[in-house]
Amino acid sequence: MSVVVSVEKPEAGTGPAVGERLRMRRRELKMTLQEVADTAGFSVGFISQIERGITVPSLTSLVAVCRALKTEMGSFFQTPRVDAPVTRHEGRPVYAVGGTPGNTVSYERLSASFPGNVLRSTLIHEPPGFRSEPMSHEGEEIYFVVAGSVTLEIDGECTILEAGDSAHFPSTLTHVTWNHTNEPATIFHTCTMDVFGDGELSAPAEQSLVVKRSAARRSAPKPLKTTRSKSSG
Repeated sequence: MSVVVSVEKPEAGTGPAVGERLRMRRRELKMTLQEVADTAGFSVGFISQIERGITVPSLTSLVAVCRALKTEMGSFFQTPRVDAPVTRHEGRPVYAVGGTPGNTVSYERLSASFPGNVLRSTLIHEPPGFRSEPMSHEGEEIYFVVAGSVTLEIDGECTILEAGDSAHFPSTLTHVTWNHTNEPATIFHTCTMDVFGDGELSAPAEQSLVVKRSAARRSAPKPLKTTRSKSSG
């Protein structure tokens, strides 16, 4: 696999870390942690942990926080840009937003950027135990498990997806993924939300995200509540 590179902007080591820059932007807007949390749809603790570098959020969560701060994701993060219609496995950079090797979510960008494109696709590599923040947003998305196994929770209902299983649903439903296993998982993910930060918003940043935190889901999904997908037998 390719070497994992940071998507922080500016280059790592030449300026404050992502969390610190987010804090600076929040203070520039004179917003409290509670205001950012309420707007982005997350808990105050989650926003605080991002700012302090304790938690590394997913790309989708980062988009939510950036929109809450009324700024484009590209102002803080620079993901690899793909202009060619074809990508090769040996030529795709594997990138991550902070974290330490082996203990962070990494991505491979698959979809290209061109005028009018609406699909954003990535290979997501989730380490054991990783759990994304519950959220909802505009559009729709598809998860296809390439390797490993993950729990997908949609509006409080959990389903275990194993290699070869998929799910397609409106992104307006509150959803969260959790690698409940002791092995890494790889997911082919496609959505219509601009998780790369190089597209055009269809509405002002503060209006284009419909994020809500599931009040009933503040801890990791419980295996006993899950049901296996039909294809996993």
